[in-house]
Amino acid sequence: MIGEAFSSDATDVHVIPRTKDYLIQFRKLGVLVPFQTIDPEQAERLIAHLKFMASMDIGEKRKPQSGSFSLTVRNTPLSLRISTLPTTHLKESLVIRILPQKYQIPIEKMSLYPSSAKKLLALLMYSHGLILFTGPTGSGKTTTLYSLVHHCSAALNRNVITLEDPVEKMHEDMVQIQVNEKAGITYSTGLKAILRHDPDIIMVGEIRDRETAEIAIRASLTGHLVISTMHTRDAKGAIYRLMELGVEWHDIEQTLLAVSAQRLLRLVCPVCKAECGGKCHRVKTLNMASVYEIVTGSALKEVLKEAKGESVQYQYHTLQTLINKGVALGFVSELEYRKWVHEEKR
Repeated sequence: MIGEAFSSDATDVHVIPRTKDYLIQFRKLGVLVPFQTIDPEQAERLIAHLKFMASMDIGEKRKPQSGSFSLTVRNTPLSLRISTLPTTHLKESLVIRILPQKYQIPIEKMSLYPSSAKKLLALLMYSHGLILFTGPTGSGKTTTLYSLVHHCSAALNRNVITLEDPVEKMHEDMVQIQVNEKAGITYSTGLKAILRHDPDIIMVGEIRDRETAEIAIRASLTGHLVISTMHTRDAKGAIYRLMELGVEWHDIEQTLLAVSAQRLLRLVCPVCKAECGGKCHRVKTLNMASVYEIVTGSALKEVLKEAKGESVQYQYHTLQTLINKGVALGFVSELEYRKWVHEEKR
């Protein structure tokens, strides 16, 4: 099952209980595709085995659980993140997130526009400050972060320490810490420990609460470059989110270097000249790229003034501008653009 999912470039496997059977679905390019059905007894054995591999409590079916383990499938190392949810009649729904470990995508190949990649790499030259990446689930934030910190470690020879929940991609050239609340390693305690470990760059998986935000701000004030993610719709939203978390206004002004909102788009295939579902059967490669709404420099100062209630005028390339440009240049189909507009209106 996992081999088939990996071969078809699926990102997630869903095992969903139904009245008489279980349905297995693959998520491909954001869409759930049915794979097969299995009988309840076989499904329960499968779920129990995966929970055992992920060091989860096999006997507990009434509470949500999560875990992870590594596996080699078709000569490719994979990290699998397992999540279960209890449903009616003591049945469990299970989701597997598939995280390939073997390759690292350079930021230049991820970005639809070369200028965006250059801006992101230029931001890494700062010695201290806070850089935030925002966007919905599945927009490629984590992939962008790994690409950037890999560049810092391999090309810039800087000491990179990551704090994640869980560690999604293993890298031998950086120190990686996994959040483990049972062992007392939370985002806040982990960040405090990292500050004593002489880091140049700290990657925090996600800023979720006030304590994590304040420690990330403090780390950036004390001579470290901090890179993290937040869940907001656009770049401006990250500033308002920090304010909601109770971060002092002068700290935001002193530390925030840039905010980047991103979206992952399916591109028009250069071979068959159509949107072939992201994977052309003729070229056998994924045909997707990210667009980045990067707010930094003078534009960031103006956005900060706006957040304080001042009347300002500023210009930067918004997500809508960038996607419109992609349509005009023939990289992005009008169908993909309409899909993005629909998601933004929801």
